[in-house]
Amino acid sequence: MDVLSILIDWFPYLLSGVAVTLGLVFAALGLGFLLGLPMAIGQVYGSRPVRSLVGVYVWFFRGLPILVLLFLFWFGIFPGLGLGDLSAFVVGAVVLGLRGAAYQSQIFRGAIQSVAEGQMIAARSLGMSRLTAIRSVILPQAMRIALPGWSNEYPNILTDSAVCYAIGVAELLTLASRIVAQTNVMMPIYLATAGIFIIMNYGGLKVLHGLEKRVAIPGFGAGAV
Repeated sequence: MDVLSILIDWFPYLLSGVAVTLGLVFAALGLGFLLGLPMAIGQVYGSRPVRSLVGVYVWFFRGLPILVLLFLFWFGIFPGLGLGDLSAFVVGAVVLGLRGAAYQSQIFRGAIQSVAEGQMIAARSLGMSRLTAIRSVILPQAMRIALPGWSNEYPNILTDSAVCYAIGVAELLTLASRIVAQTNVMMPIYLATAGIFIIMNYGGLKVLHGLEKRVAIPGFGAGAV
């Protein structure tokens, strides 16, 4: 059987790993957002203990390679917490999300700090509570500013998701390796896998860049004249 026939026969199986890979990416992005935004608010407006706690979290998750984090949670932390029956997919998504939260928190922190302090002062002078001012005045501006940086998390997590191969998640690279083991055809399979990753990367960024244009603040940022 020639290489082209092998690629055609196995391509649907290879594509089935795309859904798992995208599931990892979107679950990790969502978890990172849910954790990263409150941490950013805590770093900017929180007390010293809160800022210190967030700083330790960011230092830990940004300071370790993703593969080390996966092994720590897969073999140690989750089993130690009585969660050893979690699936490899769940563990992979959680670890990617926890690590992503560390990076996203710094993106959101920078965006929040870029909003002029006078915005908070003006909101408080109108009788808003601190929390209401953050929610209604600061965050709507900060989230638009943060979007270009936040969108870069998509390709970062997409490429990091391949590391979940190490704990047996049936994502794209895992399935590619299984096909190679079955067919002994290596380079064409991995080239096809690389092409699929590039398409997912390009497609996701295209959507996010379109969203950036829709919510951009006129006259603000790089596009301003």
